[in-house]
Amino acid sequence: MKTKLLAAAALAALVATPATAQEQRKQNARDILGRVLEAVLTPAEQRAQEAEAQAEAEAEANATVAPPTLEQVLADARRDDDRARDRYRNPMQTLQFFQVEPTHTVVEYAPGGGWYTRVLAPYIMPRGQYIAVNGDSDARTYPDAEAEQRAKAWGSNFKTTLGESMGIAPEAVTAFEIDEVPEEVKGTVDRILVIRSMHGLWNSDEADSVLGSLREMLADDGMVGVVQHRAPAGASWSDVNPAQGYMRQSDVIKLYELHGFELVGTSEINANPRDPANWGGGVWTLPPVLRYGDRNRARYEAVGESDRMTLLFRKAP
Repeated sequence: MKTKLLAAAALAALVATPATAQEQRKQNARDILGRVLEAVLTPAEQRAQEAEAQAEAEAEANATVAPPTLEQVLADARRDDDRARDRYRNPMQTLQFFQVEPTHTVVEYAPGGGWYTRVLAPYIMPRGQYIAVNGDSDARTYPDAEAEQRAKAWGSNFKTTLGESMGIAPEAVTAFEIDEVPEEVKGTVDRILVIRSMHGLWNSDEADSVLGSLREMLADDGMVGVVQHRAPAGASWSDVNPAQGYMRQSDVIKLYELHGFELVGTSEINANPRDPANWGGGVWTLPPVLRYGDRNRARYEAVGESDRMTLLFRKAP
């Protein structure tokens, strides 16, 4: 009864306020009501009220900022310039084959121009963790000082670019070189994606060290998804050494098995039977590079992008 009387008195003060000072008196009445409720509520009741208010605020925030689905990510305007490649690269089917979930910790090795980054980061970052990993810039030789400086600035540049795209601070982006893997990352990664990068590792003699480091990052049940330009199964050893972008599928599988991985499955999602994979200019003869410019352009565009293997490996015990 005391609570009701005090609350009624506060409300009466509000309705009886003269019009000349109404706004100030309204605030005074609200202050009185707040003090009344604070006085009569027990500490337990106050805590329950605060918890209820916090829960309501969190529910409202979650309802207004729902994480995007993969379909929404693929349709986003940020990918308008990328979407023409979808028919060759099949991101939806590829990520489904790799069993990538939005709650996973996912490593993208050698993001390059960021085509897959613009799919993975918006899909993974809201609920999981996206990590970009690049090669060791100290292990390479460079044609000039400018190229070396650009390579060594990859980490900061990548964080800035992705941060701007995602509307987040660069410090919120995780990116490092393969020789700088933080201890807290080792053994925690659910999926690693190596997209069209194996020929570079093969030719630079970095495959051994990189695959070893990638395996160390994986959780015990983690897996690696690989997409790689595919040479004909009957190609000779000299045809693929050095690799002109193309590698034999059997060689890639054996390479991963030698480094502690087991083959889970293969897919023809990214196959292109129109590609003979024997171009004198290598895979870069075809789109999107078209290394010969307008010469035979129509022919190469009719072929489309390269024939590709799609492989899934798990971390062997």
